[in-house]
Amino acid sequence: MSDVLTLTGITAGYAGIPAVRDLDLSVASGEIVAMLGPNGAGKTTTLLTAAGVITPMSGVVTAFGKPLHRRLEQNARAGLVLVPDTRGVFHTLSVRENLALAGGDPGEALDLFPALKGLMSRRCGRLSGGEQQMLAIAKALVRRPRVLLIDEMSMGLAPVAVQALLPSIRALADRLGVGVLLVEQHIDLALSIADRAVVLHHGRVSLTGPAAELRADRHAVADAYFGG
Repeated sequence: MSDVLTLTGITAGYAGIPAVRDLDLSVASGEIVAMLGPNGAGKTTTLLTAAGVITPMSGVVTAFGKPLHRRLEQNARAGLVLVPDTRGVFHTLSVRENLALAGGDPGEALDLFPALKGLMSRRCGRLSGGEQQMLAIAKALVRRPRVLLIDEMSMGLAPVAVQALLPSIRALADRLGVGVLLVEQHIDLALSIADRAVVLHHGRVSLTGPAAELRADRHAVADAYFGG
């Protein structure tokens, strides 16, 4: 597998104050990388920098072998698509209308999320949290991404709802070859579908390795998570 997204020596933050420091990270085609860590560890900052929302103070972001554009829409057209923790869906529009705004054929996305097929006429504001998250990811898939950046998929959802979404994330990596960088708070659930994981603590990588190995060594993950 070749890398489709690479962050090299990234320092980034807000108002000149770094939230992540000297970060190296890569995602390959068809690979799921879970980014873990406590609140304030720099996970969302890393994701926004990878998407081109934040310009790094130093370091280089490369997508598909080329330096990242400075405009989010340009990056999305090139195949680097962000699903923010706000989900980015329009509550007053129907599921069908939300998908239409993505500007492509929703067939493949609906195959991955068949529950949406019976909800096409329903306004997004009447969907459950899990259904809204399905729609958010489906909208991203309509844009035919090569890399999908998902921020806090479980935000506001019960673990059972998150668990129902995970097979679809694994399927889009396996079936469509999409590289996925997934920020997630539910450690076990994230590690159950990821190929690799990175733990951030105070803006630095404190642990990285194959997800299966980290899942089997929860003490190491806990130490990295809390800076032990």
